[in-house]
Amino acid sequence: MPTLIHVAAAALIDPEGRVLLARRHADSHQGGLWEFPGGKLEPDEPVADGLRRELHEELGIDIIAHRPLIRITHHYPDRSVLLDVHRVDAWRGDPGGREGQPLAWVAPAELAGYPMPAADVPIVAALQLPSRYLITPPQLGDQAAFLDALEASLASGIRLVQLRLFDLSQDALLAVGRKARALCHAYHARVLLNGSPESAQAIGADGLHLNSRQLHGLRTRPIPADRLLAASCHSPADLAQAVHLGADFALLSPVLPTRSHPDAEPLGWRRFAEWVNQVPLPVYALGGMHPGLIEQAWQHGAQGVAGIRGLWVDEPAR
Repeated sequence: MPTLIHVAAAALIDPEGRVLLARRHADSHQGGLWEFPGGKLEPDEPVADGLRRELHEELGIDIIAHRPLIRITHHYPDRSVLLDVHRVDAWRGDPGGREGQPLAWVAPAELAGYPMPAADVPIVAALQLPSRYLITPPQLGDQAAFLDALEASLASGIRLVQLRLFDLSQDALLAVGRKARALCHAYHARVLLNGSPESAQAIGADGLHLNSRQLHGLRTRPIPADRLLAASCHSPADLAQAVHLGADFALLSPVLPTRSHPDAEPLGWRRFAEWVNQVPLPVYALGGMHPGLIEQAWQHGAQGVAGIRGLWVDEPAR
């Protein structure tokens, strides 16, 4: 196997939410494609130091604020790369192509229109996903109260929802699912159904969330590429299967002890990071999570946190 080239890369986000891309020179590896700025680390150079150095050399800027976004290992036919990608939200200076490379500020929703090296593609998914993934309580109870709590959660800033309801008839699931979808879309949030592809399509969901049984019962991606596909994972084998199916993101659990599964052995942050670092897709931490753990999750390679109790707002604001 070729030597692993360790690269620090940056997703610079301007005040309008646009991302900076640079086009590789035609005579370079993956020439002509667009990429996230950065470059090869020196031997034993810390990622943060290398990121600062590369962005100063390439763009003439000095980083003020950054945090981990995603870590990607990718094997090309002629080389292997490890990308340590950080999100950079504040810097000094006006970014310019100091090495003659063309630059473009691009809205996250338009990134797919810019051809990129394969290693950079998962960065797009990470940029298009929020740091919190709400899972609804599994029992509907009173429908009006459920929808009120969902709206309160959306009003608190939730922008990605897994609709996970058990013990409902198909008609009841479709009815509440369509109401939940309408609420989510009113807040510019996306909703994935934990259920069948047919039911997800019927309620107009933005995607499908696979449980572990579904995950290993499939050989190909069950929904079109323009819909989100997510999977619940508990092992490296689960994560590998999610990658094989072309999932857009995954959940990995349980990271910490939970009341809902008191007998399950928690992974802990160290093992979570080890497993996540092996897969080229965003992964949310699940199990004992709440918004106060988002920073810790980022530092261990997570896209963010997922959960029910820690994210579900039971009492609507008055």
